[in-house]
Amino acid sequence: MITSKQRSFLRSLAHNIDPTVYIGKAGITDNVIKEIDQCLEARELVKVKIQEGAELDAKTAANELAPKVRAEFVQAIGRKFTLYRQSRENRQIELPKK
Repeated sequence: MITSKQRSFLRSLAHNIDPTVYIGKAGITDNVIKEIDQCLEARELVKVKIQEGAELDAKTAANELAPKVRAEFVQAIGRKFTLYRQSRENRQIELPKK
């Protein structure tokens, strides 16, 4: 579980990154989950965009996906949301102390 201070730090990092995973009208599929999982391992912080054709709410989708990929929900703005998970082998982000 991350603290509000850590979440704020991650939000500031996420501000400058582009979405790396897109969810289409098919919604949350196994391929989307697999892609997010791989991106989290490689980058630790992943921004996801929900395409216009999809009938999903960003916050709902993020809260559904987070436990499936063992990640923390960081933020949702409009049709985008951000997830964080510390990488096992490729640590890049040093979170502020609790």
